[in-house]
Amino acid sequence: MTQPLRRCICPGSFDPVTNGHLDVVGRASRLYDLVTVGVLVNASKKGLFALDERIAMLREVTAPLGNVEVVSFQGLLVDFCREQGIPVVVKGLRAVSDFDYELQMAQMNHRLTGLETVFVATNPEYSYLSSSLIKEVAAYGGDVSGLVPELVLERLRERMPPRASATDPRAAE
Repeated sequence: MTQPLRRCICPGSFDPVTNGHLDVVGRASRLYDLVTVGVLVNASKKGLFALDERIAMLREVTAPLGNVEVVSFQGLLVDFCREQGIPVVVKGLRAVSDFDYELQMAQMNHRLTGLETVFVATNPEYSYLSSSLIKEVAAYGGDVSGLVPELVLERLRERMPPRASATDPRAAE
């Protein structure tokens, strides 16, 4: 008798994917047979990267893991997980504030369909990272290398060319 696949999902918007996201996905890939990275489609939110760009970047940077699939979903996470036969959500926690929100989500998901949530403490090296912070720093020409995969860094540089600051003497030229 063969054992069923141990499956989980790591959901998010991943706009863009950060090294913190990849740390959580990589750790989940060592615990589960198949990790689904679920990219949330939120029609009311305009992202920096289109859905297909986010999926393509995620597929490229998770390919070395070997047991990760990247798909999009919309609607309730519990409905998607039920349809796909995924019993566990893996979420990274950066701070106590993350826990407050994620615990409520986990309890609601469990109440709705019995979906379990496993919390993974984020590597302290990435505990302050968020996609929003990466976009803000990059928009002002800050260096986000080492915080996102090289592929994402290149795409950010294409999308957000460095700005001259008011204190930069070249800005007056």
